[in-house]
Amino acid sequence: MTAELSSIEKAKIVSAWRAAEFVEDGMRVGLGTGSTAAWLVRRLGQMVRDDGLRIRGVPTSTRTADLARAEGIEVISLEQAGWLDLTIDGADEFDGELNLIKGGGGALLQEKIVATASDQMIVIADAAKQVETLGAFALPIEVIPFGWQVTQKLVEELLVSMDVQGRATTLRKSGDAVFVTDEGNHILDLNLGRIGNARKLSLAINQIPGVVENGLFIDICDIVVVGAADGRVTLHDINKGSVVHEDPWPGIGDNLFADLAG
Repeated sequence: MTAELSSIEKAKIVSAWRAAEFVEDGMRVGLGTGSTAAWLVRRLGQMVRDDGLRIRGVPTSTRTADLARAEGIEVISLEQAGWLDLTIDGADEFDGELNLIKGGGGALLQEKIVATASDQMIVIADAAKQVETLGAFALPIEVIPFGWQVTQKLVEELLVSMDVQGRATTLRKSGDAVFVTDEGNHILDLNLGRIGNARKLSLAINQIPGVVENGLFIDICDIVVVGAADGRVTLHDINKGSVVHEDPWPGIGDNLFADLAG
């Protein structure tokens, strides 16, 4: 059964389990969206059921909300929470300053709102997500449906003056249909190759009429937990300015992966 989980999937599980240790009883926790975040939700659900952990979760998408409820986690809205102790989410890329590209799953707007409404944001990832410079992963921007073609043209004109390697933009599809976010918007994916100044680009994109938000998370993430398939973990802490390597801890191994695969 273990063979059913790839090395990357095992690394995601390790990062999710390690990040779950940051969650304390009574916390209001932002729950991210994506394959790695899903493992975190499953782990927290296990801790709720088996260890009596009491938390309230604010999901960043309808699919995360559905999974959290299925796992027995109390789900509340951000309005009900008011403010969060912690948000744990995945990322499509992160650099040495823990700036991120997010939105591969199409939930970047809710993810950014929830993350910025938290005392701390922790990202869970495998080592492949770490890059020297952001941009290899297509940068998503959420745009309103009305006049999206005009918004796309304005974005492309902006990119001419930006320090980026490529300028191709595409409307995201889901099969043959246009992809629609939980807020009823569209996603434009910007294939930039390399982003020379992520902060400048983020500010400029959000000035374009029709753009709701972009997938650059600048100065939001506090810690990145990078898991490895053998159970090792690397903790990148931007506030402490530290990178800590941890050996595998008890409970992480083939037996766990076999159980999860089954």
